[in-house]
Amino acid sequence: MRGMTSELPPRAGRRCHNALNPLHSTVYFSPDLDREFTALGFTDAAAMRLASRSAALGAAGAGAVAATFYNYNHALLARHLPAVWETASPAEVLAARLRAADATLRRLLGEETVASAEMAEAAGLALRAAEACTRHARPLYSAHADLPVPDAPHLAYWHAATLLREHRGDGHLAALLSAGLDPVEALVSHTATGKGMSPRWVLGSRGWGRADWDAAVERLRGRGLLDAGGDLTGAGARLREELEEHTDRLDAAPYEHLGAAGVERLTELARGFLFTAAAAGAFPADLVGKG
Repeated sequence: MRGMTSELPPRAGRRCHNALNPLHSTVYFSPDLDREFTALGFTDAAAMRLASRSAALGAAGAGAVAATFYNYNHALLARHLPAVWETASPAEVLAARLRAADATLRRLLGEETVASAEMAEAAGLALRAAEACTRHARPLYSAHADLPVPDAPHLAYWHAATLLREHRGDGHLAALLSAGLDPVEALVSHTATGKGMSPRWVLGSRGWGRADWDAAVERLRGRGLLDAGGDLTGAGARLREELEEHTDRLDAAPYEHLGAAGVERLTELARGFLFTAAAAGAFPADLVGKG
């Protein structure tokens, strides 16, 4: 039975997402992904990562991926899409990504954790939450929801984390549009919170140049959202929190469905896995921050 919103503590769904999402993301920084995709014939890191995340959409081109990824430069996407599908099919890419996720989780978490009762419990809870995700206006979630659930508990957990990540992400795009933030403004304002990717990682992965970044900074200053030093003003901080609250509302169903006790337990388990992965070097040291 679906729970009621009032049963959940404030921001409980967001906290659960913040513990689940990074474990999905470990694959993008993993040498295991590089190895698998190199074996398929990929030689460009950007092409590997774009193919990895977009393969669930099928042999999509730059236009569809620009719409669903939101904050990537279309020019970067057009350099690689749809050309990447000449190197490997979406089905081959998805299989390679799952093999990379398997190797990555085993390496970061250890065989004992991967085979643990806690992992199986977390997979069951995350999949139960995903039962209440909705497809309409959520292209990345809906595409991933068509994929089979892996049998191994640690891969089922990773798959469920992917579903919940993309469900929230698709909703977040609606919130960004409602707030009037274009792709680079969204990136700059997120980085200014201190919780987003550092400018070096944004510019290196999203295809924007320093001039694009600086122009977005000036636009946000003109709206009173950034101060002269590039930090969020009071209005900017409120806007970012309103964005997250808007996203929370659009993403409430999975966590209401799981219920307060289930969300609390899933968050506890997910945080334990995340701390273990981070301690094992899952993420670059300079990934997050304003510098």
